Amino acid sequence: MKILLLGKNGQVGWELQRSLAPLGEVIALDSRSQEFCGDLNNLKELALTVRRIAPDIIVNAAAHTAVDKAESEPSLARTVNALAPALLAQEAKRCNAWLIHYSTDYVFDGSGDKPWLETDATGPLNVYGATKLEGEEFIHQSGCKHLIFRTSWVYAARGRNFAKTMLRLAQERDSLSIINDQIGAPTGADLLADITAHAIRAAQLKPELCGLYNLVAAGETSWHGYASFVIDFAQKNGVSMWITPEDVHPVPTSAFPTPAKRPLNSRLDTTKLQQAFGLHVPDWQTGVTRMLTEILDKS
Repeated sequence: MKILLLGKNGQVGWELQRSLAPLGEVIALDSRSQEFCGDLNNLKELALTVRRIAPDIIVNAAAHTAVDKAESEPSLARTVNALAPALLAQEAKRCNAWLIHYSTDYVFDGSGDKPWLETDATGPLNVYGATKLEGEEFIHQSGCKHLIFRTSWVYAARGRNFAKTMLRLAQERDSLSIINDQIGAPTGADLLADITAHAIRAAQLKPELCGLYNLVAAGETSWHGYASFVIDFAQKNGVSMWITPEDVHPVPTSAFPTPAKRPLNSRLDTTKLQQAFGLHVPDWQTGVTRMLTEILDKS
């Protein structure tokens, strides 16, 4: 089996290189790849790449994820987040390949306090959410075999992440103010990658599993709760810092104005995913603890 992976050096793409390897030959690309085009902003060359490789599976882990920047460059965001997935869907349909794609809770308006279902009405608040939703719709309309995973609050031990920022600030400041009215579940890129590999194998045996699924870690917290958890864990593991969890002060989203409006409710219901693929989704603390352990072991 031949797998084309786009966005190989992103958080999820990096983990997918590992999780997809047992399934077949993985051709992993990013925007700087030379032999083949992995640049989602270059639609013509991207189409030629898919035709040259003729993959059995296309996994698109690339996206325009700079949420605030998307407000000032909507055309680029739409090309990468909507038009490129549309093209990949068309090419997947043409060569009878599966398309695996990642979307976001930002397709919703963030109202209420219940976890969103896949069938709930959408209503994005910003350009990023709107372009990701359009990408979903193009894939559905193409008629290709596909799996779309909506996720949120993604992190990885590799590269920059919220937890690393909190650890750094806790060693530089005597207090922190962190948003407490946005609620979601920190979700590890490794979890996304492992479930993706499992789902691909299952869907190949049962094509009726094709469709849209929420994929996040279990449980919920705020950014304030997330920060407090990180600092408490670090303290208990001997990291020297200026502050304690009590010095992490909760503030509303309005305290930090941004170009793009953020949804307050990022909860996603994963019942459909767990039942369809026979999975148990671990709580967010499990993944964050593993990530923190890896970070602290290297420091």
